[in-house]
Amino acid sequence: MKFIHTADWHLGKLVHGIYMTEEQRVVLEQFVQLVEEEKPDAVIIAGDLYDRSIPPTDAVDLLNDILFKINVELNTPIIAISGNHDSAERLSFGTSWYKHSHFYLKGKLTDDFSPIRLNDVYFHLVPYAEPGLVRQILQDESIHSHQDAMKSVIGKIEGQIDLDSPNIFVGHAFVLGGKETESERTLSVGGSGCVTSDLFSLFNYAALGHLHSPDALRHDSVRYSGSLLKYSFSEAKQRKSVSIIHVDSKGDINIEERLLSPARDMREIEGCLEELLDPAFYQKQKIDDYLKVTLHDEGALIDPINKLRQIYPNVLHLERKIDVMDMKQKQVFQSIRSEKKSELELFESFYQEMTTLDFSEEKREIMESVISVVKGEAERK
Repeated sequence: MKFIHTADWHLGKLVHGIYMTEEQRVVLEQFVQLVEEEKPDAVIIAGDLYDRSIPPTDAVDLLNDILFKINVELNTPIIAISGNHDSAERLSFGTSWYKHSHFYLKGKLTDDFSPIRLNDVYFHLVPYAEPGLVRQILQDESIHSHQDAMKSVIGKIEGQIDLDSPNIFVGHAFVLGGKETESERTLSVGGSGCVTSDLFSLFNYAALGHLHSPDALRHDSVRYSGSLLKYSFSEAKQRKSVSIIHVDSKGDINIEERLLSPARDMREIEGCLEELLDPAFYQKQKIDDYLKVTLHDEGALIDPINKLRQIYPNVLHLERKIDVMDMKQKQVFQSIRSEKKSELELFESFYQEMTTLDFSEEKREIMESVISVVKGEAERK
């Protein structure tokens, strides 16, 4: 059997004030093409189809279009669950008749842990649920953490699993040791949001969602597919892919990857403003990418972001690079008890704090002259 593992579509995602829906459409059209070429026996979506519980209309329309193309037009079964960003109740709408077209969507966790069987492979669907909800469903007062909840749920599955056939777990969780980015919503405070990878030893493969990199966890059979797109600059160096999983009759797993190519990448560039505005530099760049720009310039700059956007229209974040030693000097300066200072001394302190440059004798003479003129004008009035 062959299936494609994907997750964390986050349709309707807002990044630095920009809705990513059209960028997501481009990548999802590639995904549909991949499904058409590979002809898998199923597509797994391991949670976070949407980015929020009440998604924008455009995001709902996009999900509807893509799922229709995969499930109806390409006649490919879909196995999907809700993630921590989704509304379990809203995703559960229609599930009673979806399954008649081999669209198996489990939005809400229930006490029914019956697997989905396709081509003699069993898929065990466990949508995201808070420990309190799992405690209520299983009527187990010992459940207080995600580890407790997952262990109890898998215990229920174990009671009815057929180990003579391959078993695939589909879930949305933060596995201990996984690498987070700024895009993932924290599941709980401290370590109680984590689960350990050994919980999934019962299964031939665990298709997980939540962490956004396919490299977030190094494990032979427990895997994150990663997100469709980069959703923060903490993901700028990640590659984005989907996983193609081959399962033989013995349950042995073989994994392939297919990379996805967005219309606009999310990247970081840095340098002095003059350098970044030089045609010799930007003509080698894909200037319409979403960019975080770090400037190395010292001293004041006049409207740098608008100057940059004349060349790079999608600058989303701009910051200045400050030397660590300079930061220490500033902190020391700020901690010194302020004393009565002259106008020149005050300006010198301000200048050094803002620019990290030395206040030279030439600058001192200029400012003394300016202050003298201003004070003279004030006295005449």
